[in-house]
Amino acid sequence: MKPFTISLFAVLLLGVCHVSRATLASSKEKKTTYIVHMSKSEMPASFEHHTHWYDTSLKSVSDSAQMLYTYENAIHGFSTRLTLAEAKLLESQPGILSVLPELRYKLHTTRTPEFLGLDKSADSLPQSDSVSEVIIGVLDTGVWPESKSFLDSGLGPVPGAWRGGCESGTNFTAKNCNRKLIGARFFAKGYEATLGPVDESKESKSPRDDDGHGTHTASTAGGSLVADASLFGYAAGTARGMAARARVAVYKVCWVGGCFSSDILAAMDKAIDDGVNVLSMSLGGSTTNYYRDSVAIGAFAAMEKGILVSCSAGNAGPSSYSLSNVAPWITTVGAGTLDRDFPASVSLGNGKNYSGVSLYKGGAMLPGNLLPLVYAGNASNATNGNLCMMGTLIPEQVAGKIVVCDRGVNPRVQKGAVVKAAGGLGMVLSNTNANGEELVADAHLLPATAVGQKSGDEIKDYLFSDPKPTVTILFEGTKVGVQPSPVVAAFSSRGPNSITPDILKPDLIAPGVNILAGWAGSVGPTGLATDGRRVEFNIISGTSMSCPHVSGLAALVKAAHPDWSPAAIRSALMTTAYVAYKNGKKLQDVATGKYSTPFDHGAGHVDPVAALNPGLVYDLTANDYLSFLCALNYSATEISSLARRDFTCDASKKYSVTDLNYPSFAVSFGSGGADGVIKHSRTLTNVGAPGTYKVLISLQSPGVKVAVEPETLSFRQANEKKSYTVTFTGSAMPANTNSFGRIEWSNGIQTVGSSIAVSWT
Repeated sequence: MKPFTISLFAVLLLGVCHVSRATLASSKEKKTTYIVHMSKSEMPASFEHHTHWYDTSLKSVSDSAQMLYTYENAIHGFSTRLTLAEAKLLESQPGILSVLPELRYKLHTTRTPEFLGLDKSADSLPQSDSVSEVIIGVLDTGVWPESKSFLDSGLGPVPGAWRGGCESGTNFTAKNCNRKLIGARFFAKGYEATLGPVDESKESKSPRDDDGHGTHTASTAGGSLVADASLFGYAAGTARGMAARARVAVYKVCWVGGCFSSDILAAMDKAIDDGVNVLSMSLGGSTTNYYRDSVAIGAFAAMEKGILVSCSAGNAGPSSYSLSNVAPWITTVGAGTLDRDFPASVSLGNGKNYSGVSLYKGGAMLPGNLLPLVYAGNASNATNGNLCMMGTLIPEQVAGKIVVCDRGVNPRVQKGAVVKAAGGLGMVLSNTNANGEELVADAHLLPATAVGQKSGDEIKDYLFSDPKPTVTILFEGTKVGVQPSPVVAAFSSRGPNSITPDILKPDLIAPGVNILAGWAGSVGPTGLATDGRRVEFNIISGTSMSCPHVSGLAALVKAAHPDWSPAAIRSALMTTAYVAYKNGKKLQDVATGKYSTPFDHGAGHVDPVAALNPGLVYDLTANDYLSFLCALNYSATEISSLARRDFTCDASKKYSVTDLNYPSFAVSFGSGGADGVIKHSRTLTNVGAPGTYKVLISLQSPGVKVAVEPETLSFRQANEKKSYTVTFTGSAMPANTNSFGRIEWSNGIQTVGSSIAVSWT
């Protein structure tokens, strides 16, 4: 359903409203959930409270409709169930900014502290007392409060600024919260309005996590130290969140049927009021204009309250234009690998060996001898038999054998369960062209390993050419020190930014592959109903995992610099990120096997220790973002939907997206580069010692010349601001050409780096 156009100042007589309502009441039209944005300043004086106005407005179009939520902070307005005709009538009333259909969002689904250098830099990190004053809010599937990651040993009283609560429900009481897990709420009205009551035999109608995802993300961001953590002995060591002394507040918004925008907005609304400092959201939906995007709208309100909002970039890579959560006031996080792997090699009967990965650790290990090998596509009567979908394998043809299944469509671990149910003894999971050489380890239900496309093709060539192919799988445990690392994960969503190409996204990457963190005690590590195993920690992958890394690291920066704005914190994380390995070679992309680009890694891979002392920052205020919206030619109504107040762009002022003080540069020339000259203006704020910074430009392209003026910036005191201009002069280049580079300001000790992406469309 497409959103409809709003008529803000249309006047309806009360009698007409009642006639329309009577007509609508007889309609059999299906009701859906809408989020109604109100112009609070236009409330008639006859109403004592805005909620009374909301209710009267709603009742004027529907006798039966009830408000699911009223919103105070994230937006001004409410959510409700209406027919399309009722929604259209409501939008025409005075004071109604917009009536938008609800959207459904989905989740983007130990070694990390060492990999990020947090274990060796205790002297550089903020004191534990200041970190314990920072509160990380996590919107996800809830929390398993019994996880050791939420023990509160050594933590003092709950921060005085905390205004939140701990809600009771199915299998959850206020006693489940403590001085670590200081808040827990759940939001299901939007979910239930669309899909019916929560089935409490399958999931808890409470903050309790029955999925595992929310416990994993929350413990990644702010989990306490837990010694001897592992998954079946894999990745053994001490597990800890990025901000291990920070407090955690959980907001359950995701259920079996998904995450609904009315619930997400309600959670953001409450989190803002509760007093969180960072919001971590590992979820996303379809990309749309900012004034229609519930996450972007709620994040704008959070930003105005000084709350940094960190969101996952999405798992739709390596396709271009695949990003979620691209609003410039959101920190958008892609995923990279660690230097840790879980090798499990394939050994063929012809003597050849192929590297793979696996987290299998079960009682049924393979015998020492080689076993018969069969391709799933040859052991099925289904056209998609190669994918090992449920019910597609012929038991007589797979029993006692190892089966090669192709990756795609159904979950990787489910393929193994299908092979096991058909009598197979093991599985080789082969990547196809869609995933290339990216390997993600899984805790399979039977002996299994995953191999890249090239290895998979060679294994299948052997299988098809040998009349009696044989194989075994060798499990090799945990390996650290894998190089090169990090590399950009193939699944990590990529730019350019489809909403605002002149804003470079993602912002940066962080660890998101094979991450060990806390898990729910009611679900196995695969998440399959047939998986009866129970674990305290699990290893999973996704930008869902990279997002809470940055959320936790932002909490550390916030603790060190409590007066910094969300934009300053993000700037510190971005401008200190690295784009090259210690040997000087550029970061790689596992999807291509070549160098990654700013469309893949943004500013680069996060370096938390450097971010604590960035030297200079690119700061932004709410007014800067309002000017940005003016540059997008948003109407007063559209801006008011985002800003929750009346705002009109100054007709005498020339607004430009390139004036937004963003820590990176995206430049788009028209076909052939005929657009000529594009200028970006930026302002740096000194947050370090006095000093002089000189600029270094690195961009080699025949299609564009880059000039910075001035080339030197001198700062004499803290918080001093200096501005500069970057001029990009383009010349003719073929369409769909891209060039990449960097602008770096250095005082000889610190380097303040910004990525550049230049495109010819």
